[in-house]
Amino acid sequence: MSWKVTGSYFETCSCNVVCPCTASLALGATLDRCKVTLVFNVHSGDVEGTDVGGLTVAAIVDTPKVMTDGNWRVGVFIDAAASDQQAEKLGGVFSGALGGPMAALGPLISENLGVQRAPIEVREDGLRHSIRIGDAVDFEIEDVVPFGVETGQPAKLTGIFHPAGSELTVARATRSKIDGFGIAYEGKAAFSTSHFSWSA
Repeated sequence: MSWKVTGSYFETCSCNVVCPCTASLALGATLDRCKVTLVFNVHSGDVEGTDVGGLTVAAIVDTPKVMTDGNWRVGVFIDAAASDQQAEKLGGVFSGALGGPMAALGPLISENLGVQRAPIEVREDGLRHSIRIGDAVDFEIEDVVPFGVETGQPAKLTGIFHPAGSELTVARATRSKIDGFGIAYEGKAAFSTSHFSWSA
């Protein structure tokens, strides 16, 4: 059966300023490892007949300096507000088991750290976006408006390979506390997009 999900996306990672890995997974991170939190806020979606709109899925990832080397460690949070059926369907989409963008990252993952249900709160306020996931994740990012841009439009990174889409808004972390699945770091670089759309 087919599925489709759409929504907004946010991430923050341990790299300084703009994460090189987002420009290309073959570029090295600014530190010895890249630690990143990926947050998919599903506004609307139907997975094999199950409505999954209004729910959120997040992953905490720890990778080598060069992401294409593989050996990723990944832990996943699924919204505690999801029913067991909704959680199962979301797990299928965001693990790549049902195809779609996440399936392309599967070969890079060597260690699945598990799936946890947790309350997830997402707030979107103009250029600012904040995420809380239980006691494990608390961060706020702000989209970057370049100096001299009078329209107030934030900077974009385009033409990239990324599960959330080929264009992301450049952001920076203004608050960050991340410690989940044995992965702890302070987010610095960040990206967002007001619209991701997947289907298979």
